[in-house]
Amino acid sequence: MTAHPHGDTTPAPLNNRVHHVRAGELDGYAALSGGTVGSKRLWMGMVENAPLSSTDNHHHGASEAGIFVVSGHPVFVFHDGTQEVRVTGGPGDFFLVPPFVPHREENPSPDEPAVVVIARTTQEPIKVSVPELYQLAEADGQ
Repeated sequence: MTAHPHGDTTPAPLNNRVHHVRAGELDGYAALSGGTVGSKRLWMGMVENAPLSSTDNHHHGASEAGIFVVSGHPVFVFHDGTQEVRVTGGPGDFFLVPPFVPHREENPSPDEPAVVVIARTTQEPIKVSVPELYQLAEADGQ
């Protein structure tokens, strides 16, 4: 065990080896994070959105989010300054959500979950709820 600055004696994940997180071993939604494998700048996890579900409007702070659609047909909604834009994905599709861009995810299917793998450029997930979608001005997130 390694003593941590705050007195925690939990063994720290080693950073000099490849870590394998098997299917079914996720810590909640997180597969790779500071807490699970000692990642310093990366978070990865899997999210399943139930049929007929929607997240709240949110952004992920300074973190970029890369999304891979495993199954289902999730809809990513953002604002282009004039109106809401809805982008529908399917299995094998990738999405990039830039830092600070307000968006929400929806699953309009009445019977099929939408499963996505997410990678973020921070070791832990950041989610900042916002009351409505709005277009991010270049200076807002830069």
